[in-house]
Amino acid sequence: MPRFNIKEEYTKLHSSFPIYSKKPIVGITGNYDGGKCTLLEGYYRSVLEAGGTPIVIPAFDDTDAMVSLLEGVDALILSGGGDINPLYLGEEPMRELGSVNPARDWQELMLVKLAANRQIPVLGICRGIQVMAAALGGTLYQDIYKETSATLKHSQETERHVATHSVRIASSSRLAAIFGATNLHVNSFHHQAVKEAPAGFAVTAVSPDGLIEAMESTDCKSMIGVQWHPECMILGGDRTMLPLFEWLVGEARSFAEARNFHRRFLTLDTHCDTPMKFDQQIHFDSRDPRILVDLHKMTEGCLDATIMVAYLRQLERDKASLDAAFAKAERLLTEIETMVNSNISSVGIAYTPEDLYRLKREGRRALMLGIENGYAIGDDLSRIAHFRQRGVVYMTLCHNGDNGLCDSARGAEEHGGLSEFGRQAIREMNRVGMMVDLSHAAESSFYQAIEVSGTPIVCSHSSARALCDHPRNLTDDQLRALAASGGVVQTCLYDGFLRKEGGATVDDAVRHICHMVDVAGIDHVGIGTDFDGDGGIIGCADASEIINLTRRLLAEGFSQEDVAKLWGQNFLRVMTLTQSSAI
Repeated sequence: MPRFNIKEEYTKLHSSFPIYSKKPIVGITGNYDGGKCTLLEGYYRSVLEAGGTPIVIPAFDDTDAMVSLLEGVDALILSGGGDINPLYLGEEPMRELGSVNPARDWQELMLVKLAANRQIPVLGICRGIQVMAAALGGTLYQDIYKETSATLKHSQETERHVATHSVRIASSSRLAAIFGATNLHVNSFHHQAVKEAPAGFAVTAVSPDGLIEAMESTDCKSMIGVQWHPECMILGGDRTMLPLFEWLVGEARSFAEARNFHRRFLTLDTHCDTPMKFDQQIHFDSRDPRILVDLHKMTEGCLDATIMVAYLRQLERDKASLDAAFAKAERLLTEIETMVNSNISSVGIAYTPEDLYRLKREGRRALMLGIENGYAIGDDLSRIAHFRQRGVVYMTLCHNGDNGLCDSARGAEEHGGLSEFGRQAIREMNRVGMMVDLSHAAESSFYQAIEVSGTPIVCSHSSARALCDHPRNLTDDQLRALAASGGVVQTCLYDGFLRKEGGATVDDAVRHICHMVDVAGIDHVGIGTDFDGDGGIIGCADASEIINLTRRLLAEGFSQEDVAKLWGQNFLRVMTLTQSSAI
């Protein structure tokens, strides 16, 4: 049987994809009136001047077509127009409500939700900011003069390119950075307005009478809404508003580059704990809010594969408890297999790196099997071969607490590192081609495992202790030792491993990755999110936001080839070596 070559597989996979366009495509929703789709010239002229390629999106109600559309655009502009039907917000219409446009309402509300789930950059203008708020959980005023104490004339009869009032911009906002100002003269033509911004958004501009004039995402999505009409001012020769369109086109270009990366290269998350949620009767084939990894979120975030682990809490080590741990691992692995078999047209189990590439070529997501905590084998070495035959690609030697194999980072130093049984277990794992995972292990266990193992070890979900002093993270000396032995560490997206004070964001994850690359080298670092365990941070909160991390890595200056190493190529190098060394 020919030996599998990762580099050749990467070449075959991405050779059919063109390099992304340097002029990103910006879809602009069209107005709809009397059976005609219309769009004011200012919208597409502004996109062109900012360096993008505009296309007009007509109103339609085919959800599958919307998903296909979003696969081909790099950003969205929600244009202005008529009022939004308050029935979509669970309200009855007020007498002052203007004309509604049901063809636009349903489509644009759906487009915003779909785009937000896919991290597609969005700019909402006038009606567009209101659509964003309504779609994502905010609230609207049907008529500002009836429902607020508005004192300004927000609906003007003057020419639309003329500024009619000012807005105050929050100094720390993205909007202030875009315009380089905290006070701006704008034009205004509305009587509906945002009452409350949705969760995950901050109000970033207000009018002198206190109405919301702008909001922006606070969770790393590229989404801004403004109540005024920047496209009209640009058409009138006023270039004050061009930076807003330049921001959108720049975000679209970044998004396009990241999405092109995901189309060309395989991405593997090396640790997720979704089976911990199986007792909640989760639905892997839907966008289930109870879990961070499902088929929809993997597709939205462009994540090709994940290693799902059968996690075992460390309990007693009497015979009955050890047998129960083995039985639980068996049950969880079977439940993963059953879940996959129920969705076989969309996902498959991968047992080898070659399987991962095959599934990607087939357009299917992939799951690999892992075990978190060697407690699963009890005191029976034969269970290692059994689990390997079931397809388990790695076993984490311990969890939070010493077990029969080794000391834990959160343990009592029972063995002074590895036990004799632990040493035998590592040799047996080498023999059957199962990777040795030292996340959760004590430093003594870590160094001894490197000495004992005949193949490189991995740490499937750990971060840098130099940046966040936590015993679960690796010291710089450990990183250097891991690299010297050919192993790989997978950055964990758990808040408490990235920032001691909490509140970690995707930028903190990139900071840890950069540090570990500086210490260990680009060939020895990867990503293991720990989703559905404790993983999930601002900007990469679930599998649908994986592409945000890719965008940040590319913006940091990593090449696409280096990002491919981080997104699984390094880990698969060790897996290939481990499996090919099996006796």
